[in-house]
Amino acid sequence: MSNDAHRVHRRTKIVATVGPGSDSEEMIGRLIAAGVDVFRLNFSHGSSEHHQRIAHTIRKQARHQDRYVGVLADLQGPKIRVASFAHGQVDLTAGDAFRLSLSIDSESGDASGVGIEYQDLPKSVAVDDILLLDDGKMRLRVDSATATDIDCTVLVGGKLSSRKGVNKLGGGIAAPALTEKDKADIRAMEVIKPDFVAVSFVASVADIEEARALLTDAGITAAIIAKIERAEVVADSNLLDSIIDACEGVMVARGDLGIEVGDAELIGIQKDLISRTRKRDRMVITATQMMESMISNSMPTRAEVFDVANAVLDGTDAVMLSAETAVGSYPVEVVRAMANAAVGAESHPIARKSRYRQDREFRSPQETIALSAMYGANHFPGVRGIATHTEIGSTPTLMSRLSSGLPIFALSRNAETLQRLALCRGVIPLYFDITAFDPQDIESRTMEFLSDAGFITKGDHILMTMGTLIGKAGATNSIKLLSIG
Repeated sequence: MSNDAHRVHRRTKIVATVGPGSDSEEMIGRLIAAGVDVFRLNFSHGSSEHHQRIAHTIRKQARHQDRYVGVLADLQGPKIRVASFAHGQVDLTAGDAFRLSLSIDSESGDASGVGIEYQDLPKSVAVDDILLLDDGKMRLRVDSATATDIDCTVLVGGKLSSRKGVNKLGGGIAAPALTEKDKADIRAMEVIKPDFVAVSFVASVADIEEARALLTDAGITAAIIAKIERAEVVADSNLLDSIIDACEGVMVARGDLGIEVGDAELIGIQKDLISRTRKRDRMVITATQMMESMISNSMPTRAEVFDVANAVLDGTDAVMLSAETAVGSYPVEVVRAMANAAVGAESHPIARKSRYRQDREFRSPQETIALSAMYGANHFPGVRGIATHTEIGSTPTLMSRLSSGLPIFALSRNAETLQRLALCRGVIPLYFDITAFDPQDIESRTMEFLSDAGFITKGDHILMTMGTLIGKAGATNSIKLLSIG
């Protein structure tokens, strides 16, 4: 294995959504082999029993391949939609009047108006607001609003079919982040034991706290991922920072967010979110339409490769595939294409240099050790990686916040810790039970383990961190430079 010891490790993680195109045991195994690090279970579709079966299959296939793969349960959240049309769809023409109403029967919409399901929608709009239908394909201007009806003029027309979504330009539709369905889904997650739970349309720290309380009551210790998709959240820096601090990671959910803020604003917001989240020691996933054309094509467009590479250069922990793997015709090919794009971007020097924290005081012994190790590794040419013995994953997570071209080998005896670390940029989760060895043998056993696995070879150096209180969480307090052979 020594010839392969200096092989390139992809640092950016890949999240793939499971759906009808990828939910067989054979396909999940192929996707893990292709490079998927975390699987997303979309709770907008499917029963709890179906998600339980998929989660079991993911764990089984990951074990077969000696991999640690995370499971992300993505809650549906509030979906503000029009009701149904009597004939399935209508044609809206610019200049026409159109009404959204609580009074219209849910199955009787026509070209003059359609029912709405969200009772508070009329209270959330004002005259001259712009409403966006079907992911922004159509636009309505609000002319008047009562307690039950919103009268509009069509600004941009098109074919509007039943159950399409409603957004407001600039955001501000005040729907609660956790619906009754979401709460029921959380209560049913105990069997799934997800590593991450994504909360949709987060508007405040209270949304995160409510989700955490529900998860705790259900006996679930998953990391919470806040989906950033409201315009009013990204417009308020203090609010955004407080949400980031309250959770373990965020998702740049470019679908609804792009609709509310406009695509022209979205790229700057994405860059700010990734930078802001990393500086606050949290994980970040960039999502939505990253390789959309590969739903039906076996090769990505150049623009899609650039989109993935741009997020990688910005420092995202993970890039996410949605419909591409859920219903697409080329799920394995799209994972490989995304992996290739990520590795290509990571080879650029800018992706390997840390551009911040040099003037910041450390807040704990753990952070001091973690970031000192990364600094030493980045500046000593003989180092081939950082080995960190960890109980709950805090030290490798802190390490992954700094840009580097070196792998972070997270060594733990806890499967849940390793599965959660599958989302962290640059971290390679590996099973290693430090309590099985005498303290004086840990250094040699660590080097032997990494050498046998083909990660390092004779003449290499590694930096190793651990705690003198072996097996105790939060005790990392030492760092050593070790030479192989």
